[in-house]
Amino acid sequence: DCLLSRGLGDVYKRQLKDNPEIEVIIDLHRDGVPDDTHLVTDVDGKPTAQIMLLNGMCRDEDGNDVDYWSNDNKVDNMAFALQTYLAGRANYGDMMRKIYISTSRYNMDLMPHAMLAEIGAQTNTVEEEYNAIEPFAAMLAKVLLK
Repeated sequence: DCLLSRGLGDVYKRQLKDNPEIEVIIDLHRDGVPDDTHLVTDVDGKPTAQIMLLNGMCRDEDGNDVDYWSNDNKVDNMAFALQTYLAGRANYGDMMRKIYISTSRYNMDLMPHAMLAEIGAQTNTVEEEYNAIEPFAAMLAKVLLK
């Protein structure tokens, strides 16, 4: 089972408590980019939004761990993101932009398979965004079902 949400920590916690069978959290966003940036590629002849994965490392600007903002799952989360990124690059090339490492946490402390994905940006069309979902689901399946 998978929990799809929009990044509200209390919602996550309540849903996880009410649904202990949930094993994956995927927080979907669109990236904020300059208006002249268009994050699109071709997948199977369709214009498809590119994807960036984010990982929160719970560190300050100097790279030091932040005690009050811990994440015991950060290594597992990073492994999940890296495996997904590699599956995406192998099967969809430049559809996968990069893995962005942030100082924040993004609710990834809630479980080992938690991910924040930026599907395109505000400059992508709805069609480009939708076209990215099927390949994104396929790369997740390759990682989670092996």
